Amino acid sequence: MRGRLARRFVTVDVFTDRALAGNQLAIVLDSDGLNAAAMQRIACEFNLSETVFVLPPENPAHAARLRIFTPLREVPFAGHPTIGTAVILARQGASDDEERDELVALEQTVGLVRVGVVLKKDSAAFAEFDAPRLPQESELPADQNMIARAIGVMETEIGFANHKPTAFDAGLPYVFIPVRDRGTLAGALPSPELWRVVFGHEADCAAYVYTRATDGDFDYEARMFDPDAGIPEDPATGSAVAGFAGVVGRFDALADGRHELKIAQGRDMGRPSLIRLEVELNAGRLHAVRIGGAVVPVSTGEISV
Repeated sequence: MRGRLARRFVTVDVFTDRALAGNQLAIVLDSDGLNAAAMQRIACEFNLSETVFVLPPENPAHAARLRIFTPLREVPFAGHPTIGTAVILARQGASDDEERDELVALEQTVGLVRVGVVLKKDSAAFAEFDAPRLPQESELPADQNMIARAIGVMETEIGFANHKPTAFDAGLPYVFIPVRDRGTLAGALPSPELWRVVFGHEADCAAYVYTRATDGDFDYEARMFDPDAGIPEDPATGSAVAGFAGVVGRFDALADGRHELKIAQGRDMGRPSLIRLEVELNAGRLHAVRIGGAVVPVSTGEISV
């Protein structure tokens, strides 16, 4: 055991107001002295879509510096780690029954991300962050037929209204694939062989499959697949919703001003999630993008490494 330290960790469920739903997140609070290889091994041990390592900030005015790992690689930015970590850091300075608002500044590889946290006494905490950058559109990695085959649907099931496949990046790259209805969304099943051809290698992106909601208190429903990052499917993906702002900005003919949209995810995994997307348009262009959701603490412990 020589040289091993007991490092505190917490787990939370993000983008949900009840435990055992939403997207699971592990947060290692005592990460000093860990190198990237050790962090990757710990992320594999937790085997969640992402694990966050909290480090002292480079700027003392900020709350912390974060490194974020999937089971297979480090990523420069992710949504539910940002929200979950901000809530836990805000709670460290508050009593259990205290209600307050706090701004938490987190240094990430993508840049500084500011998160507004609302701590509540009798309900889940809520956090919202400004997207680290506005969505930038890029070229699709393949034609529509290949994209459809790679996610296990028919080409005729792709698209609804004026929505068609697009690619956007607001910190991480995604291909956004509209499908005609809820049944098509539920039936999507990525093909491992075709996935590598369409989304892997040089493309190096994930697939965000979505449809317009026809039931429930939300506007869109989505599923996210990224097997190359060790995430066969993700129950809630804040970084994808940041990019999805580019989709709604392009296809939904929103008027200038602020608009709030709710995106459901995770139903087909048995982990229902709800992500709030706020977009602000000025002169017909996206001016600001914010991602928000609730956070529920689940467990605490120590990992000896």
